[in-house]
Amino acid sequence: MPSKKALIRRPGPRLAEGLVTHVERGTVDVDLALEQWEAYAEALRANGWETVEIDPADDCPDSVFVEDTVVMYRNVALIARSGAESRRAETAGVEEAVARLGCSVNWIWEPGTLDGGDVLKVGDTVYVGRGGRTNAAGVQQVREAFEPLGARVVAVPVSKVLHLKSAVTALPDGTVIGHIPKVDRPALFPRFLSVPEEAGGHVVLLGGPRLLVSASAPKTTELLADLGYEPVVADISEFEKLEGCVTCLSVRMRGLYA
Repeated sequence: MPSKKALIRRPGPRLAEGLVTHVERGTVDVDLALEQWEAYAEALRANGWETVEIDPADDCPDSVFVEDTVVMYRNVALIARSGAESRRAETAGVEEAVARLGCSVNWIWEPGTLDGGDVLKVGDTVYVGRGGRTNAAGVQQVREAFEPLGARVVAVPVSKVLHLKSAVTALPDGTVIGHIPKVDRPALFPRFLSVPEEAGGHVVLLGGPRLLVSASAPKTTELLADLGYEPVVADISEFEKLEGCVTCLSVRMRGLYA
């Protein structure tokens, strides 16, 4: 049976120093952020996911955003190389963890850069955002890593938000969702559904009809429920101040086989 493991990493004491690029810096309540992170992890576990906690990286303010450190495709873990040089130290602990889980480990090499938040998988199609954190060489290295395994890699421009998955994610049926003002080229996706809130463009597929969504997107939550999905709401307000969303606080590993 396929595994349902989720890599997570608790927020460190320097969280409030995390990078911001497309939003104004706000005041981050680190204690509240830890409470929200614990509730997020519990929501994963309550919906059948085994959480695997990566060793803390307290010197790295953004380390809680573990999705940016690695991209999974089947049993292959592609270790990222962030376009933000200050984030590159985050990958060491993640590399150790995926190796322990039996993954085949690959790496993005210089001059390539890649943040995992720029990668959206819809079936065997792998969309890679080309923007501030991921360059053309990084996109090409994703192709080299995953196309031999049967993936189709599609490059997508990203200029209005930090990462591709800051703009769009996908529903279980493959429909890509996003808030139109934040999406560069919605026509690149065969099926696209516009949602009424920026945070509504971010969902985590928990299994079956269940979707993890942000408390910041009540209108989208109602829309998804009307479409027959079962939203599971998480308050991640402190992480949203740092351009975080529900996807970037974990790495969902669906392709591993025991």
